[in-house]
Amino acid sequence: MKTTVDIPENELEEALRHTNAKTKTEAVALAVADFNRRQRLAKLAAKMGTFTDMLTRADLKKMRETD
Repeated sequence: MKTTVDIPENELEEALRHTNAKTKTEAVALAVADFNRRQRLAKLAAKMGTFTDMLTRADLKKMRETD
């Protein structure tokens, strides 16, 4: 998808260096993909400790001893 975006030149140059991308398009695509991955991880991290059906270490040990 083609989109016209005004990105500060110094920020784009830095993104090119960090991503080792050959083109500006590749650098922007990598940056967007990384941003999306970090957002998914943040949502997952927010759920840590909220699962009620997870086994504890004691439960797992007890299960292994009975087998």
